[in-house]
Amino acid sequence: MTAVLDNGPFTVAPDRATVLEHAPPPPMLRNNALMDAIFRNVTRFFAFLVFSLLAGILLSLLAGAVPSMRQFGLPFLWHAEWDPVKEQFGALVPIVGTLGTSFIALLIAIPVSFGIAVFLTELSPVWLRRPLGTAIEMLAAIPSIIYGMWGLFVFAPVFQLYVQPLLKKTIGQVPYLSGIVAGPPMGIGMLTAGIILAIMVIPFITAVMRDVFEIVPAMLKESAYGLGSTTWEVVRHVVLPYAKVGVIGGIMLGLGRALGETMAVTFVIGNAHQLSASLFAPGNSIASALANEFTEAVGDLYTSSLIELGLILFLITTIVLACSKLLLLQLAKREGTNA
Repeated sequence: MTAVLDNGPFTVAPDRATVLEHAPPPPMLRNNALMDAIFRNVTRFFAFLVFSLLAGILLSLLAGAVPSMRQFGLPFLWHAEWDPVKEQFGALVPIVGTLGTSFIALLIAIPVSFGIAVFLTELSPVWLRRPLGTAIEMLAAIPSIIYGMWGLFVFAPVFQLYVQPLLKKTIGQVPYLSGIVAGPPMGIGMLTAGIILAIMVIPFITAVMRDVFEIVPAMLKESAYGLGSTTWEVVRHVVLPYAKVGVIGGIMLGLGRALGETMAVTFVIGNAHQLSASLFAPGNSIASALANEFTEAVGDLYTSSLIELGLILFLITTIVLACSKLLLLQLAKREGTNA
């Protein structure tokens, strides 16, 4: 600060900091602020575009399903009859087929994927990790129609000749379980579709599990090994608690693939609108019903019933995702309580 005498009282001249504070920003800073605002608004637009697409899909499905919902109402969900000639439609068989095959697929795929991921990250020799991981990723790149053709022409005959008779001789002799393997071995059916789906989702679940297992800090695992823990104890008490969010995310990814799979299931499920307790019996799924019948649907009610099936599949997927998020929230609360 400097004092200046100007024919009167002393006046204080502004210092350099005050001048710079009130000076306009340089052009480079103005350009950076402009680019930052543009970037923020563009990313916000893309974020809301996703919600707009989701809402558009939901509204279009609702609009297309209105005639079916007016005609059949809620009983559409638990009626098993599907007769295009009489225009009597029910979604029970496709719903059961979709959930049943997906459950079978996850029942097989989760332990297999977990074992492969643990082997790749904890037990596999270094020279084997890359080729084995590449082979798993290549399975994910195979088109679903190839899986369907392989399942129909290769897997189903072998399954019919060797596996299904063996299951009938073993599980078929157990009380209360014989019904799930009743009927003639045909090769195709609910169990075959579930196994093909399991083969298809294993690469996705394995890839996610392997990636989340690899990000576990090495110090945590080495500390557990230093305390005398076995490999299983390290995986159970160190790796899984640290990576459980990613593990559940991988399982949900596989479940989403299984729920919406179309061509592979269409080849091997049998495409029959009938309910049966036997896993050997043919069935149907929502995706396969849409693929088989949508182009041949005649009449507004028939088409609307198929669109309502698509709406049900959309809602099933949404419910599954919501349940997974609730599970993750419960796990996070439990961690806080334990801490």
